[in-house]
Amino acid sequence: MPRPHRPSPLYYLVGVVSVPVLRLVFRLSSSGREHIPDGGCVLASNHSSNLDPWPLGVPLFPRRYLRFMAKSELYWFPLGRFLSACGAFPVRRGERDTVAIERAVELCRQGHIVVMFPEGTRRQKGMRKRHEAKWRSGSARIALEAEVPLVPAAVVGTERLSRLARLKVAYGRPLDLADLEGLPLEEAAAVATERLRAAVESLEASL
Repeated sequence: MPRPHRPSPLYYLVGVVSVPVLRLVFRLSSSGREHIPDGGCVLASNHSSNLDPWPLGVPLFPRRYLRFMAKSELYWFPLGRFLSACGAFPVRRGERDTVAIERAVELCRQGHIVVMFPEGTRRQKGMRKRHEAKWRSGSARIALEAEVPLVPAAVVGTERLSRLARLKVAYGRPLDLADLEGLPLEEAAAVATERLRAAVESLEASL
């Protein structure tokens, strides 16, 4: 099993600064860290804010390093370099970005935790939305293709950071997908996505 990767110096710096901020200012609490496997996995969460990876990553810091997709529109200088150093890699939304999917699969196989938001976009935005939140099977497809655990997660409070809302994170047990072996990938991913949705919604309701 590939060993977990160390974070970049910038990721480490952001983590060191973030731990006291999230724990003292936003009273971050987390549960279920023991469910995160030692090797690579897909960590799939609900999505309310662009800042969701922040509280998802801090409870696992510094032992684990999160990788996540960021929309390609954000990759302008110098923000693109900052995002890459913090674990992100670009994805073209609204189209089937096979390069990003292949990158996610390879990262999982290398031992990374790849964070995915199956809803596809944030639930609420201040401006008119181009992409509506709708559950997609990409998270399940990546986990099945990479042959790594699919781990549900939930985070609440990120949509109310300006009001110093309390942040809560829950990590669930990896989903049991053994019975899907032998099914065509599309069919297996569809079934796994429904199980994932139920698990994420259950975790979110518990927070």
